[in-house]
Amino acid sequence: MSANVSRLAAQVRESIARVMVGKGEAIELLLVALLADGHVLIEDVPGVGKTTLAKALAKSLACTFQRIQFTPDLLPSDITGVTIYNQKTEQFERHPGPVFTQILLADEINRAGPRTQSALLEAMEERQVSIEGTTLPLPRPFLVLATENPIELEGTFPLPEAQLDRFLIRLNLGYPSEEEERGIMERFKLGNPLTTLEAVTSAEQLLAMQQSVRRIHVSAAIEGYILQLVRATRDHPALELGASPRASLALFRTGQARAAIQGRSFVLPDDIKALAPAVLVHRIIRSGRSRLRGRDNAAIITELLESIPAPVEVAA
Repeated sequence: MSANVSRLAAQVRESIARVMVGKGEAIELLLVALLADGHVLIEDVPGVGKTTLAKALAKSLACTFQRIQFTPDLLPSDITGVTIYNQKTEQFERHPGPVFTQILLADEINRAGPRTQSALLEAMEERQVSIEGTTLPLPRPFLVLATENPIELEGTFPLPEAQLDRFLIRLNLGYPSEEEERGIMERFKLGNPLTTLEAVTSAEQLLAMQQSVRRIHVSAAIEGYILQLVRATRDHPALELGASPRASLALFRTGQARAAIQGRSFVLPDDIKALAPAVLVHRIIRSGRSRLRGRDNAAIITELLESIPAPVEVAA
């Protein structure tokens, strides 16, 4: 079971690597979220490959794909769709929006206003959309890959806490090294490799892999470790708001996915340690005093990981 998941995940990773130079850790986190049936928020400065990474994943999967460019004048109905009265037929006709797809790229999501950003909340959590009183299910699998620019940049709006909590993982790409940047120039010299990328799996296989991941064993010791980490954020003096129970579930599910990718049928403490920053950093809010001292969320999560002892032995 886990061997099949590991093999297919390796094929998707290799496909993405044909376009992306380096970024192995970011690609693995993307695969973890995909297998855990969660959404991903990619935050970084413009031009480091956020959209390219999202497109490479979408093209590697035989899933329907839509892209929404978020702008200040984007309306919620531009995402979910509208119902229009047809005078010729004297009937109301439903026109679904781009959210009715399997892979949705929400590009520069924080350039739209809060009202439009919130239009994705129901879709991300419930996998359904309500249009004028009618609830419509979304295709499965359904994955939102959202990119955002740092909020310090002009023309951006911070994402609401409720929406941030819906993202299973938040990751950063960072600037490439000199060697990686040289490789990017070489790879894109004759054209965009995205145009020749082909799917390496199907939507049906992806759904089957997601079900297999749910059966990965998580011991009571690992469950206790997850609960300790998450609950410690709620009592931390530097935090105004700790992680919600959704964070505990997120660490549980991502731990299963990482174990499956590595060919294991059980979760290790190292899985939780590796995933905790990407899962927890965007779910906590620092206090005003902590901001003044310059402590960021990542540093606080690192402190917790160092202070809370991990289980030594885990039964497989």
